[in-house]
Amino acid sequence: MATSDTSSQHEEEGVGGLRLLMSNAPFRALFTARTVSYTGEAISLVALMLFVADSTGQAIAVSVLPLVGDFIPALLGPVTGAISDRFDLKRVMIVCELVQGAMLALIALSMPPLPLLLLLVAARAAAGQVFMPASRAAVPGLVRGRDLEPANASIGFGTNGAEAAGPLLAAVLFPFLGIQGVLFGAAAAYVFSALILLGLRPLPPVREEHESTSLLADAREGLGYIWSVSAVRVIALGFCVVVAFNGIDDVALVLLAKDTFGAGDSAVSLLLGAVGIGLVVGYALLARYGMRGSMVVLLLLGFGVSSLGNLLTGLAWAVAAAFALQAVRGIGIAAMDVATNTLLQRMVPARMLGRVFGNLYGAVGVAAGLSYVGGGLLLDATSAPVTLVIAGVGGLVATVAVALTLPRALRRAGVSSRGEEKGSGGGEDRDATPAVPEPHPRESRED
Repeated sequence: MATSDTSSQHEEEGVGGLRLLMSNAPFRALFTARTVSYTGEAISLVALMLFVADSTGQAIAVSVLPLVGDFIPALLGPVTGAISDRFDLKRVMIVCELVQGAMLALIALSMPPLPLLLLLVAARAAAGQVFMPASRAAVPGLVRGRDLEPANASIGFGTNGAEAAGPLLAAVLFPFLGIQGVLFGAAAAYVFSALILLGLRPLPPVREEHESTSLLADAREGLGYIWSVSAVRVIALGFCVVVAFNGIDDVALVLLAKDTFGAGDSAVSLLLGAVGIGLVVGYALLARYGMRGSMVVLLLLGFGVSSLGNLLTGLAWAVAAAFALQAVRGIGIAAMDVATNTLLQRMVPARMLGRVFGNLYGAVGVAAGLSYVGGGLLLDATSAPVTLVIAGVGGLVATVAVALTLPRALRRAGVSSRGEEKGSGGGEDRDATPAVPEPHPRESRED
């Protein structure tokens, strides 16, 4: 922790995202590495989809790529999170980036048939699934507690900006490098990210002498922790239910533009890009002003706005109205992401943080997959407007449920609405499994 009066004042007041990036070199390295990594992922996804489409000519083969790259690795969430809690986070992230780069390089070298390609894509995605909770768990060890909100918002801004810019960058590179060259470029991005991460200080694991050395036992403990600590359980369930209802929006927006509004492909692209614009704006605003408010209020606003955005989009009368609503919805998604990460980073003990993030975002991935299946059936049975309204209503019901249960769970754990430990408090959850960490043992913060 900082010891000077000036640093203590910064600890109390917090700083904005830009100032944090300028003044904190380790955090800047993590931000840059994640941004480069997700740029490589976005570029590689476009290249892989084009390669599969050209080599097989089958739409079903293209649709399998997201399944192998997103849904199946999400099922490994309990194990991937446990890996983060067992080893030095810096080493975990570097190894993950090198593995992802190696898998893409193998694909680029061999341009393999579909079965082998899917295996390599699955291996790359599994490494990415380990990288995600490790990089989130590393943030509290790099910034002061008061700076977690702008830190998480800055990382979200970089990540989503990279995902938006990746396809555009790929479009620029394809005429010069071709699919194979673009894949090599994406592999190089992962290697570059690993080199950037070398600038981090060690972030060793926090383990107790009596803890089991079994990875599966650690994974089971992580699942048990989420279920036994009511505040964490409410946040996780609320997030997953909101995603389960609203995850179908991408598909529904395509049908809304074409079937309901009778618009063309440009309108579809416009609608699909609206959320991305809102996300970037939301993260930018939160990076600048996010440290000033309650994280519980921000979480509820995020859940509510992201759900209400879909409900009102289902009632929209034109593409322009739907675009505006989806852009506002993107701001809500940014809010729920920043609030969730910040609350968990403050509440969860350091030795459990990787497992909590691994389980949460693994479950979110599963919820998104279920949303595509259930939402697809609902779209076939009804229409895009009806599906969006039902999705929004379901998300709002989940928001109300979280609003009714989370404040009480936090009070029982002796935690404030910002996720910070109060001067007094406790409760059943903390007696069994601490819901609020002692000063973060992984900390390597800037003075």
